[in-house]
Amino acid sequence: MGKHRNRLADEPSLYLKQHGGNPVDWYPWSSEALERARSENKPILLSIGYSSCHWCHVMEHESFENEEIAGLMNEHFVCIKVDREERPDLDNVYMKAVQMMTGHGGWPMTVFLAPDLRPYYAGTYFPPEDRGGMPGFPRVLAGAHRAFVEQGDKVRESGQRIAELLATEPAGHEAELNAAGLLEAGRRLTGLMDETWGGFGTQPKFPGTMSLSFLMGLNRFGSDDERHGLVRTALDRMAAGGIHDQLGGGFHRYSVDRHWLVPHFEKMLYDQALLLDCYTEAALAFGDPAYRRVALGIAAYVLREMRSQDGPFFATQDADSEGVEGKFFAWTPDEVGAVVGDRDRDLVCRYFDVSDEGNFEGTNVLTARVFEPDSDEAGTRIERARGLMLEARSRREAPATDRKFLVDWNGLMIGALARSGATFGRADLVAAASAAADHILENMYTGGRLLRFSAEGETRVAGFLDDYAFFGRGCLELFHASDPSAAGRYLEAAMAMAETMLADFEDGDRGGFRFTAAHHEDLIARTRDTQDSAVPAGNSVAIELLLRLFVLTGREQYRRAGRAGLEASLAGGLANPHGAGQLLTVAGRELAGYTTVAIVGPGGEGGESLARVVAEGHWPEVSVVRVTGPDDWLPEPVRGKNVLGGGATAWVCRGMTCMPAATTEEDLFARLNAGGRDGL
Repeated sequence: MGKHRNRLADEPSLYLKQHGGNPVDWYPWSSEALERARSENKPILLSIGYSSCHWCHVMEHESFENEEIAGLMNEHFVCIKVDREERPDLDNVYMKAVQMMTGHGGWPMTVFLAPDLRPYYAGTYFPPEDRGGMPGFPRVLAGAHRAFVEQGDKVRESGQRIAELLATEPAGHEAELNAAGLLEAGRRLTGLMDETWGGFGTQPKFPGTMSLSFLMGLNRFGSDDERHGLVRTALDRMAAGGIHDQLGGGFHRYSVDRHWLVPHFEKMLYDQALLLDCYTEAALAFGDPAYRRVALGIAAYVLREMRSQDGPFFATQDADSEGVEGKFFAWTPDEVGAVVGDRDRDLVCRYFDVSDEGNFEGTNVLTARVFEPDSDEAGTRIERARGLMLEARSRREAPATDRKFLVDWNGLMIGALARSGATFGRADLVAAASAAADHILENMYTGGRLLRFSAEGETRVAGFLDDYAFFGRGCLELFHASDPSAAGRYLEAAMAMAETMLADFEDGDRGGFRFTAAHHEDLIARTRDTQDSAVPAGNSVAIELLLRLFVLTGREQYRRAGRAGLEASLAGGLANPHGAGQLLTVAGRELAGYTTVAIVGPGGEGGESLARVVAEGHWPEVSVVRVTGPDDWLPEPVRGKNVLGGGATAWVCRGMTCMPAATTEEDLFARLNAGGRDGL
């Protein structure tokens, strides 16, 4: 089929390296590839995926390693392979195009572009031959080539139409921010939930953490037993299901069934961060220690398996090991018995639902759904078995870990660890978050700008909105969780991220923020994300960061930009609450009144007891600042206020307005329960 030249083997991205031996004439996204397409008037085959994507591996083995299929690709197209985690801007714009053209999206993403980069045909996974109603990849390749050669005018018109749609903003209209609107959005959201098995929809099922957090926060505006029950059902069913790694902690990406039984086995850093946040909040909202155990289990997994020696956290762990999806996590009764012994075999198999018939391709995904230990002695035996099985599993061939650092996902984890550490009194979690943040500030932040991607000693790719917003919020959480003597640098970092967002990403005409900055590479559109995806919408996190910084600093530009972004997006969020959990969470906290509790005065028993009042309650719009010395940073509205009675004093400030000082736990509790803005 002729010679080929694959250019991916020396790329720092693990995903690109995985394709470095394909007989495809792969390019990374580069000026060389784009110029070749233009000079030869040749269409581009753009393939986007990521290292832990199971179906990406399948398509590689079936098609990209197939000499005949690769020959067709090389003959008719300029073939470009992109790691979506390295270049989320490309993934963002072309995923939207795929969804417009096909009605769905996913990875691997396969897009055919004219040399002007406008798409004219697209899909996701294609099999190597016609199968199950899907066209085989060779037929797709032939059709895409023929269309470009024989129907050039239609190809150009189609690409132009898609580009125009991507650049078109939906007509804006205003919506009033009030409790009634948020409660109605919550009612509509709960109407989408599975009353029996929890979560949203039927299958596949994703955790939906942003929506669950929004529903938990609605308690500020009115308690609802049905809403609480649905949220708890989701949290309980996920925690007991196969989507939750019953031995190692952490969660797989999603469940392929309604019951949370069989997961898609890859583990993503962002999922761990979002679920750690969600279960931490649930521990406060419902006072259930089981949620604390789940949260700390996630944190333990991340620190054990996804933390680098340098401090930041790795991106993903694969679904496959030894070429088989889920093999690392599956068990048979004999395997359980060999580890725990004959005495405990039946008890442990019953607890984890391990049977000879199996629940996953003849083996068993561990769950904790069908049997509760009936005595303390049985519980002790199961916990002993859990430790033995985890140790035995660690000797298996493990799924590959993609050891790259991504600033945005690290920002999510930094914030989650800082919040959980402060909530549960775990200084080690705060320290881990600090180490990651420090590494990023020292090694991935230069000249006032972030570089989002680091792998194999190479740091590159100018940061996008999500990098600044997620990392800025993570630094803000560290400011609130850290020792007062060390906290100031994280507030300064959060403010630096906010300033760059305002300078480089703000959409001054409409409010809110674009995903890319003006200095980024020109693509066919500059998009803005108002809907959550697997991660929160960058717009929504940016808005939160700005509104929270305003109550600390009094800087009017933060309030103005945060409110403008909220007002530009709120109507859409209320109309489609399932895709706007993060935005609606921010809206609810703004309505309740983003609040700073400044505990001023000497450290020790008094200050600690006041801080615990905040940490142990469910006031998600409230953040604590400890001020124990004259050099500590003091929030703007508290400046000039004195310590009362010689001990620690708490000042509760919503916006720039502070309530009367509180010197006892009872007084502080009353201030925090005063009921949003009306409490002032």
